[in-house]
Amino acid sequence: MLSTSSRLRIQEILTRLSMGNEVTLEERIYINKYATKNQNVSSWLRKASLMQRKQPLSNAIDELLNGLDLSSDEPNSTYNPDRDDLGEWFSGAPSWIRRS
Repeated sequence: MLSTSSRLRIQEILTRLSMGNEVTLEERIYINKYATKNQNVSSWLRKASLMQRKQPLSNAIDELLNGLDLSSDEPNSTYNPDRDDLGEWFSGAPSWIRRS
């Protein structure tokens, strides 16, 4: 669980990141420490990264994936059924969507 001060610091850093402003290495390490342990922080980080890249949502499917927060952290990653395992593809998804 995040303390109020940690949450506010994380949100301030992510706001700067999403606007393309400077974020130090120490701040990135701080964010990643929480993102690996907290799904909310991980989701906030993905959304901030998407905003930073300013990717326009081109269709309803992209909007749905963005709303469900199932998009990848990698800007150029795509699922290839011949090479990729579907379970690994959703490894960053919330626990309710991963296979048991």
